[in-house]
Amino acid sequence: MTSRTGIRLIEPTDAAPIAAHRVRDAEAFRPWEPAQPADYFTPQGQAERIEGLLAGYRAGTVWPGVVLADGQVIGQVTVGGILPQPHLRRGSVGYWTATVAQNQGHAGNAVALVLRVMREELGLHRAEASTNLENLPSQRVLRRNGFTPYGVAHSAIFLDGNWRDGLLWERILGD
Repeated sequence: MTSRTGIRLIEPTDAAPIAAHRVRDAEAFRPWEPAQPADYFTPQGQAERIEGLLAGYRAGTVWPGVVLADGQVIGQVTVGGILPQPHLRRGSVGYWTATVAQNQGHAGNAVALVLRVMREELGLHRAEASTNLENLPSQRVLRRNGFTPYGVAHSAIFLDGNWRDGLLWERILGD
């Protein structure tokens, strides 16, 4: 039986479970994410990060969510860089799921759910995303959710000791 995927706005109480996943999965995520200071992997460091995300939410620039499997936090899904102006109305999707919850459809389901939030709650018209060129699982998640690649950002992010190219993705959400 597959567990049910959900998303909700992140809360301060999510700091401990997120920190636990990040500590356990640090090596698995190393090729895909920028290096982080040691306190990032602590509940206190995550609490401070969540506080900043919620400040961005109140300012209207970010929608920070958690991914849930049967009510338990297993990852995050975030819409960042929100531009709500009538002539722009776009945001950038980012997500991760804990290694213990991968390959069960949760990332794809979470992206589908956040696309609905973007369209119905945030009133956005365009969703964007970026993946490392080698991150094929993440590219499959985006393709399954109607994203198409539209370009390459050269030397866009410093990962694992090197500047890496990013594959840029887009999806029109409609009016």
